[in-house]
Amino acid sequence: MSATTVFGRIGGNGMNEYGDQQLNVARLWSGGLATAVVAGLIILAGVLVARGVLRIPVLAPEEAGYFGDAGTGVYAAMAATAALLATGLLHLLMVGAPRPLAFFGWIVGLATIVATVSPLTQQAALESQVATALINLVAGVAILTLLSSTGAGASCALPSGPPNFPPTTT
Repeated sequence: MSATTVFGRIGGNGMNEYGDQQLNVARLWSGGLATAVVAGLIILAGVLVARGVLRIPVLAPEEAGYFGDAGTGVYAAMAATAALLATGLLHLLMVGAPRPLAFFGWIVGLATIVATVSPLTQQAALESQVATALINLVAGVAILTLLSSTGAGASCALPSGPPNFPPTTT
């Protein structure tokens, strides 16, 4: 059984049809959830390397330990949330934009630039600013590349020609 929406037919197989493309929504969002986990782990690993290996006090005073304080968890959660928001953006673009992956690349690329440059405008030691900027850059690039490939993999062209329904017998 299938229902019709303003965007196209929605069937029970988790696929939506949009124009000449078919979007596997389950694959898109499962990739988005995996990307959110990766983004959060990038933040944790980046803070661990900066604080534990390089001895750069990122997000908290040096006395706070290798993982910093509660701000590190909030930072990782924000990266995961950004990945989920980017997945929602990608879904919307794939439904309605003429070249969804191109627009997605530009939007997330520019957001990554903002996230990379913004620590450099804060009052902190230069080494902390640079470390935070690099962590943000790696997380942004990961979100961009993982979700771009997820979007490409979740979309496929519909077969051309008239549907073979009802089946013809010869």
